[in-house]
Amino acid sequence: MSAPLTPLQFTTAAGATEHRPLIITLFGLFVVATLIITVWAGRQTKDAADFYAGGRQFTGFQNGLAISGDYMSAASFLGIAGAIALFGYDGFLYSIGFLVAWLVALLLVAEPLRNSGRYTMGDVLAYRMRQRPVRTAAGTSTIVVSIFYLLAQMAGAGVLVSLLLGITSDGGKIAIVALVGLLMILYVTIGGMKGTTWVQMVKAVLLIAGALLITFLVLVKFNFNVSDLLGKAAENSGQGAKFLEPGLKYGKDPTTKLDFISLGLALVLGTAGLPHILIRFYTVPTARAARKSVLWAIGIIGGFYLMTIALGFGAAALLNRDEIIKSNKAGNTAAPLLAQAVGGGADSTGGAILLAVISAVAFATILAVVAGLTLASSSSFAHDIYVNVIRRGQATEKEEVRAARWSTVVIGAVAIGLGALARDLNVAGLVALAFAVAASANLPTILYSLFWKRFTTQGALWSIYGGLVSSVVLVLFSPVVSGKPTSMFKDADFYWFPLENPGIISIPLGFLLGWLGTVLTKEEADPQKFAELEVRSLTGTGAH
Repeated sequence: MSAPLTPLQFTTAAGATEHRPLIITLFGLFVVATLIITVWAGRQTKDAADFYAGGRQFTGFQNGLAISGDYMSAASFLGIAGAIALFGYDGFLYSIGFLVAWLVALLLVAEPLRNSGRYTMGDVLAYRMRQRPVRTAAGTSTIVVSIFYLLAQMAGAGVLVSLLLGITSDGGKIAIVALVGLLMILYVTIGGMKGTTWVQMVKAVLLIAGALLITFLVLVKFNFNVSDLLGKAAENSGQGAKFLEPGLKYGKDPTTKLDFISLGLALVLGTAGLPHILIRFYTVPTARAARKSVLWAIGIIGGFYLMTIALGFGAAALLNRDEIIKSNKAGNTAAPLLAQAVGGGADSTGGAILLAVISAVAFATILAVVAGLTLASSSSFAHDIYVNVIRRGQATEKEEVRAARWSTVVIGAVAIGLGALARDLNVAGLVALAFAVAASANLPTILYSLFWKRFTTQGALWSIYGGLVSSVVLVLFSPVVSGKPTSMFKDADFYWFPLENPGIISIPLGFLLGWLGTVLTKEEADPQKFAELEVRSLTGTGAH
């Protein structure tokens, strides 16, 4: 059944129709350019090290730019702008949480992980524990986290292209999600890590340039007076001063306050456990380069998140709140609509051009991020599960890369199916769920493995599976999935967990289960192996 054509959608579709050739040309140019990069990189992909880690040939700056491209996803560009436009101060908390999270990654994970592993998180765990069970657990966790993150990107793609091309039917939106899935499968199977990294770098430059342009045009409207911008946003929101104060979304009652704490925990601790970020540390030749790449990423990402103030509050000031919600209930179209407004409006050539350019950049963002996520999950399946569990280390590099490519197709198909269901959810909220799962299942195990001498295989399994199952179950029975008009299944109501983010329960549980599993087992940790791992993680001696 087709969704009704709202006034804003009609305006946008009408404005877009006149300039449809320009829109299609911009989208086509980006897709063709990235496919050329992918094919070029694919020809240089000779072995598993090239496919998984880009031959470890990227500099700290290049990898920092690529990490920024991975991190500044549809959630950053579309979701955060929408959250700020609708909820003011509380929406901006996403920006703060995403940025602060990098300090955890820099201080605790980046350098030791680069020194200790080869291609995946499973390599670090398997160094001092029983290979098959921990690799199976690490591979499973990586795939689940990646699929949660993929949901957000797919939802963003459906919303964005539907807005631009005036598509209002559910079938049309699902077709767009399928197209994005097909492109991401091509990127990964052909280009591997080299292709994905170059696409990420190009996309990061485009995204920063696009955000700078909108920020500049928004500030021009207010004579570069940020106070006037915030004042107009508060006035236009209908909330007055409350729009610029905490509590509009997360301070209404004790439940929303708990939800805020849960969200903050997930955002701050989740980055250091995200698979598609972790594998980026293996693409540089040394631990020092890994550290440099995180410092570059912090600078680039920090600059971008400062600009989300102009994007989000600019949308609140210059657009009608009801129109944003009519276009997309979760506010995901606020940034493209703002671009149209500062370019001259829906009926102007400038507005149509800027809408097309910014939407093409956002589409580039989505394509690049889904490629990185798919690569992380397919690499983990092929390297951890296929090679080391199913084939017990007997597979050739050629077989390993083939398995990675086939798993890319399967994971892509799953992401398309789930992305079609999640198309009306706020993409920043969806990514926060992925962060919660990563912080619950991956982070405790990585930290215990690197820094706790007594940590055992049973502790790792309890931590990964306990954190994974608890976070996923709580999400399934939360308002994100059912019970509210903004839920994934709007007409169903089977939720009993009141919070939208499970982090406050599942993250401490992941750490607790890792400790409990270790102290309750009769198995003794190998002190020699821990000593070797400690020296290797801190000095880089013997690192790949």
